[in-house]
Amino acid sequence: MNTLFDNIEYLKKGTKRQQQAYLVLTENSVLPKLNSFHPILVGTIPINIDIETSDLDIICYWTQKEEFISALKKLFGKESEFKIEENQTMNAIVAGFKLHSFEIEIFGQNIPTKEQRGYRHMLVEHELLLKKGDQFRQQIIELKKQGYKTEPAFGIALGLSGDPYSELLNFEKRSND
Repeated sequence: MNTLFDNIEYLKKGTKRQQQAYLVLTENSVLPKLNSFHPILVGTIPINIDIETSDLDIICYWTQKEEFISALKKLFGKESEFKIEENQTMNAIVAGFKLHSFEIEIFGQNIPTKEQRGYRHMLVEHELLLKKGDQFRQQIIELKKQGYKTEPAFGIALGLSGDPYSELLNFEKRSND
């Protein structure tokens, strides 16, 4: 199973933005504070397709929803612009706040982090970026600058029909064969 994204050490040698993200996360002990919820940094910054407005997305796994909510409020409730809400559709808790120049979003579900769609999408997207090269990466970044979310941007660039969130997971199946 993929271990590249299991900890954030790779960010230290990355782009300037990745290095900034590493400093903000480590200086504020964001991931260690969430350790009991198996946090993983996902999204655009780890795979270098972020744009100026991209946030730091951290996924978590909870077994007791109320315990997770309580922990988030205790750990981050005093941070700038803190907010927390429940996404009924996905049975998820989403908290957000600002640390230095970064928006941080913590997304928690009662699904192990490596089985959550955010992590699985990131792995597929990372593989596609490696296979298709820098021109493809730039195309994704341009689509994101035009306002497309990440998965729809990949859907357009790959010419996928149908729901890009589901379609991208078909690539996961191919790479596991």
